[in-house]
Amino acid sequence: MGQLDGRVAFITGVARGQGRSHALRLAGEGANIIGVDICADIPSNNYPMATRADLDETVSLVEEVGGKMLATVADVRDYHGLKAAVDAGVDQFGRLDIVLANAGIASVAFRELTIEEELDQWAGVLDVNLVGAFHTARAAVPHLIDGNRGGVIIFTSSTAGLKGFGGIQGGGAAYAASKHGIVGLMRSFANALAPLNIRVNTIHPTAVNTMMAMNDDMQDFLKNFPDGGGPHLQNPMPVGMLEPEDISAAIAYLVSDDAKYVTGVTFPVDAGFCNKL
Repeated sequence: MGQLDGRVAFITGVARGQGRSHALRLAGEGANIIGVDICADIPSNNYPMATRADLDETVSLVEEVGGKMLATVADVRDYHGLKAAVDAGVDQFGRLDIVLANAGIASVAFRELTIEEELDQWAGVLDVNLVGAFHTARAAVPHLIDGNRGGVIIFTSSTAGLKGFGGIQGGGAAYAASKHGIVGLMRSFANALAPLNIRVNTIHPTAVNTMMAMNDDMQDFLKNFPDGGGPHLQNPMPVGMLEPEDISAAIAYLVSDDAKYVTGVTFPVDAGFCNKL
């Protein structure tokens, strides 16, 4: 018996990285998964996005741990497409209990860009990270309310959503702004939905071993970050990067009944990073 038997989770950015890890962890606890991913590159982003093959692999891995998953190619920037995906999942599984607004990008570079490139990165990051997070929650909340069982929403923020770093270049500034903005979104939803027993929190990872952190541009940025450089961005605990499963372990707690009164919380999983800065 898993602690999430019979429940259904909606996860964005599910094809790889943290999203895939979350899907596997929750499926292993008994949840069925409604998962979406864009499965296409974003022109303003400087590393490749997940593919349809990645999404199909996530489905296979979920099934290997005993779960069921409805996977849809959808872009969190497209509210109506996203709503159609979650609606179809609720039609198939009969309910919705958990929402993980996980999809995000980080378009940073330690090199000179034209102002047009910076503006494209600024708009692209905000649209995926912040507008996409709102779209995810807004499309899912009616199903949580209709279920009359309460529920959980978790927005994936970042240590950059609690501390002021990211630089002034369009992509880095947008990343920090979007991840701070998600905190305001969370707090507003948490207050509004608490009377319905729907809990809303943010999770704030330090660097995680995924394509977002491991692409060449991000690595150059982290090594050359102004006002402190590489050591400025190191974790106090002796770990360079966390693994996606480390974040999934925290997610599993936050969506469980053990956290039934935890709402409106900014939850760091950061090896002491935010305490240091």
